[in-house]
Amino acid sequence: MKADRAVTARPKSHVVAGAGRTAFGCLALVALAVGYDRDLHVGDAVNFFFYFTDLSNLFGAAVLLIGGRALLQGRSGVPDLVRGAAVLYLVITGLVYWTLLAGQATAATITWQNDIVHGVMPCILVLDWLLLPPTARLRHAVATRWLVFPLVYLAVSLVRGPIVTWWPYDFLDPREPGGYLHVTTWSLIVLIVFVVFMLLTVLTGNQLGSRRSPSPDPLSSTDSAEDGSSPEPNSDRNFTTRSA
Repeated sequence: MKADRAVTARPKSHVVAGAGRTAFGCLALVALAVGYDRDLHVGDAVNFFFYFTDLSNLFGAAVLLIGGRALLQGRSGVPDLVRGAAVLYLVITGLVYWTLLAGQATAATITWQNDIVHGVMPCILVLDWLLLPPTARLRHAVATRWLVFPLVYLAVSLVRGPIVTWWPYDFLDPREPGGYLHVTTWSLIVLIVFVVFMLLTVLTGNQLGSRRSPSPDPLSSTDSAEDGSSPEPNSDRNFTTRSA
């Protein structure tokens, strides 16, 4: 047997978790495909890729599918730093939708699809983080990298908006009452929410991770180069006209 192809034994719980990750990753892709097909038919296909909801769900689906395949093969999968980012983005997706946008459903909204990308996926990523916490502590300084994508997304939305006369969400639209003061206020509020949930994600991951057995575990991998901890000795490092 080649050393770099070594496979860790697969406990039954790992197989179940891997199958679950894979199933929900596929479900998210189906929901996204249906949403894209709807947008295509109403002439909004390009804007599909400028909704934070769609981007975060694509990212979350990829994390689940790659992580699920790794579990089924008995090896480490997506680094915990990347998993944490997916958790944060989908939590904010669900939170912003259910607090600010849920009442904006239209005749074009596909209810089951909408519920999957705004409700099911955020819950699944959080559950995955809680049941399979990081194998090593995450540092807050490193976790701040999770904020890069939301900030880039905000910048792109504000620059692109006036060019195409379209903004993905009302709170980013300067044509709303209050103009750019309205946009700035809500952008700061959402950024603060991102920071708060970033801290909560790190806190829960570290607390639950510290209770896990110190023995090698293929459930998740850790970005050891970033947090200064050593990898487990036997780990394999291969690792809309719509409502929102």
